[in-house]
Amino acid sequence: MDTAGRAHVPVVVAIDGPSGSGKSTVSRAVAARLGLSFLDTGAMYRAMTWWMLTNGVDTADAEAVAIACGKPVIVSGTDADGPTITVDGVDVSGPIRGPEVTARVSAVSAVPAVRTRLVELQRDCAELAPRGIVAEGRDMGTVVFPDATAKVFLTASADARAERRAAELRAKGVDEATITAMAADLVRRDTADSSRTTSPLTRAEDAVLVDTSQLTLDQVIDTVVELVAQRAAGATAA
Repeated sequence: MDTAGRAHVPVVVAIDGPSGSGKSTVSRAVAARLGLSFLDTGAMYRAMTWWMLTNGVDTADAEAVAIACGKPVIVSGTDADGPTITVDGVDVSGPIRGPEVTARVSAVSAVPAVRTRLVELQRDCAELAPRGIVAEGRDMGTVVFPDATAKVFLTASADARAERRAAELRAKGVDEATITAMAADLVRRDTADSSRTTSPLTRAEDAVLVDTSQLTLDQVIDTVVELVAQRAAGATAA
């Protein structure tokens, strides 16, 4: 899929990384600064998981998940200033962040049929992006957009990632017991996503590694924006 070479999608930025690496915040900021669309692919997998749980599908039964995954209508809004996610016309941006979905999203995401369905939707979003798109997730550079204009793999130390997630949850008024449980779940999800057979979390060979542990948010954003500018200029020259 030669996304970078299509005139109506001049720039595709693939940003991957584990939970707590800052990829969502960085991706939205980069998209806003460059005037590009933004795609949170993790929200799409969470939306699929939410639908499964809401409709009584056993998320531990891969076959049942595979059979059901074609039913929900998932629509991901790509405005960096206010991304949205709906399932069958219902706004699920809040419910998909709950602990029940968080606990089951890795299992649902590991089902090949689910990934096939959502990768198609993700590529459709890129097709419709007027100027280009910044897509963040766990297999953007390796599977979804292998020919992306720029690929970035954001990472951070386990302590830094856990503290960031805790700070986010405290800001939302989440109690400390839940924060501790979700911190442990972060490690579990990383292990599950990195070891799954289908589209594991891994760094693309041509992705630029950015360790955000000791960097400010602005420094990370500047680094990615500069990289995109360099890669876009190189693609134009080629």
